[in-house]
Amino acid sequence: MRYSVPSTVVALLALALATALGGCATRSKDVLPAPANPADFAMWPCSRIDDELDTVQQRAADVAYAVDARAGNNILAMSVGVTLFWPAVLAMRGDGPEALELARLKGRDDALRAAASSKNCPPASSLLAADRAAVFPLALGERLVYEDRISARQPATEWTLELAALRRTEIEFRLRSAAATGAWQQDLAGNVLAAPSGQLMWLRLLQPNLSLGQVLTGDMLIAGGSGDERARIRGQVVAVGPQIVGGRRFDAAVIELFGDAPRGSSFTPISGAMVVDRVGGLLLRLDLRSSHSTFVLQRRLLRLDAAPG
Repeated sequence: MRYSVPSTVVALLALALATALGGCATRSKDVLPAPANPADFAMWPCSRIDDELDTVQQRAADVAYAVDARAGNNILAMSVGVTLFWPAVLAMRGDGPEALELARLKGRDDALRAAASSKNCPPASSLLAADRAAVFPLALGERLVYEDRISARQPATEWTLELAALRRTEIEFRLRSAAATGAWQQDLAGNVLAAPSGQLMWLRLLQPNLSLGQVLTGDMLIAGGSGDERARIRGQVVAVGPQIVGGRRFDAAVIELFGDAPRGSSFTPISGAMVVDRVGGLLLRLDLRSSHSTFVLQRRLLRLDAAPG
């Protein structure tokens, strides 16, 4: 996925990847791309090539993140998403299968770009393709209205997301609640990319096309918060199927959640569940339980409101 971030951030991440991972990496020149044939994509329209480039970049970022997290470096965890610096990514050798997959992905990336160049493809549009926008479960201007509670005994507050833009790699909402107002961005799987300060975010937790039994890992944190407000989360898809909310049908995945949040020199457990729409990554329900107050929340989608005017 081709995110736009400051060049200084990319440079710092590249340097960190190249140095901090030295114990589990080899030199990038020793891990070469697995060649793919540009001719395999010669008959593809430019839009399909653009979509596949996004998929390759996202998969490579996910593999690199998993290697990084297992090594305990947490370098990629400093960012929500970055433009891939392939020499450093290839140097994250990790286990054999991951090295092979990263090499395969780099070869496919090279071949797709060569095919796009030979077809004189224009730069990819920033907007979601019309056919994908047509099946997205929400229209521009429509609002997702949630009920937020800290516990069943606490009064509920309203938490609203209004769809502002559908882009090829992300969705932009306007968040309105008693506690915060501002931009809320998430990728097409439902991971939060940006949120107003003080809002709970989940990073690299959800994957496209969630399937029954799939195991997930990621992070939850408070936007603008400290390191004590970041938890490592694991999950598993325990059910899939249709759900009707506010008269709208969603293709839902139910995810059991469990994890740990730092508390001083120890950790406190987190448990709960998340329900998301598998087509657009829209949140349908979130229940978090923990003795760490940061990770206690009940959020349920109540209704969908039409676009104003």
